[in-house]
Amino acid sequence: MSGQKVTLAPGLYPVATPIGNLRDITLRALDVLSSADVIACEDSRITKRLLQAYGITTPVIPYHEHNAASMRPRILERIEKGEAVVLVSDAGTPLISDPGFKLVRALVEADGKVYPIPGASAPITALSAAGLPSDHFLFVGFPPNKQAARRKALETFSHIDATLIFFESPKRLKDCLTDMADLWPDRQAVVARELTKMFEEFRRMPLTELAASYIDQPTPKGEIVILVEPPHKADEAMDEEDLDGLILKALETQSLRDASADVASVTGLPKKQVYKRALDLSKNKD
Repeated sequence: MSGQKVTLAPGLYPVATPIGNLRDITLRALDVLSSADVIACEDSRITKRLLQAYGITTPVIPYHEHNAASMRPRILERIEKGEAVVLVSDAGTPLISDPGFKLVRALVEADGKVYPIPGASAPITALSAAGLPSDHFLFVGFPPNKQAARRKALETFSHIDATLIFFESPKRLKDCLTDMADLWPDRQAVVARELTKMFEEFRRMPLTELAASYIDQPTPKGEIVILVEPPHKADEAMDEEDLDGLILKALETQSLRDASADVASVTGLPKKQVYKRALDLSKNKD
C-alpha cells in the first residue's frame, strides 16, 4: 500500500526511513514519499527496496558524499522552480552521519523551506533500550579509524556528564571497545547491533567485560551503536580526603604522571586537576 497523494509545498523534505524493519515507517512519510517530485537518496538500490515494498513510484536521484558538491546546486534549482524534493539516507533520520547537512544549510541560506518528517533513528532507538541515563546524552558519531586519533578523541569526552553514543563498524568494534575500556574501565556500556532486525542484540556490561566478550569472537555483522554511561557521580562528588587517598596509594607504585592518569580515569575528574593535587601531595611527602 502506497501513501496518499497530498499537495506538497516547494521545499526540501528530510524523511526518516526504517533502520531495519520496513514497517517502521510513518504514514506521513509514505504520503510525502508518494507525493514528492523526486527523492534524493544515498544508494538508489536501498531506497528502491523501500519504495517497492509500498508501491511508490516517485523517481530517485543520487545524493551522497561523492557527488554532493555537484548535486547540491541542481537540487536547490529544482526547489527554486517549485518542486518538492525528499531527502533520505540509507536508513534512519537524514543528516545523522551523512552529507545532508550541507544541503539543508545551503537551502536555509537561500531562504528555502525545510520540512522535517520524523521517524526512526538508530541512536535514539538504541538509547531507549540501553538502560543507561537518557536525561542527558551526546551523539558522537564514528570515532576516528586510527588508534592514536581515536584515543585522543575519546579522551575529550571523558568528563562529559552525559551518556555517549557512538557508531562503529564491525571490523573496528573490538579495537574501539578496548580503547574505551582502557579509558573508562568501570563504566557500564552497551553494544546495540542490528536494531529492529531479526538478529537484534544488546550486550550490557562494564566496558572491561564488554571489550573482553568480543576478543575471541568472530567479527560481528550489521550496524552497531555503542553507548557509554556518564562518569560516576559518586566519584565526581568524592571529598578531598578520598581523592588524596587514591592518589597516595597510586603514587606508591607509579610515577606522578601515571598515577594522575589512573586516578583521573577512575574518578572521571579532569587530568589537570588530579595532576595538580598529586604534585602538591608529592611535594608535601618530600
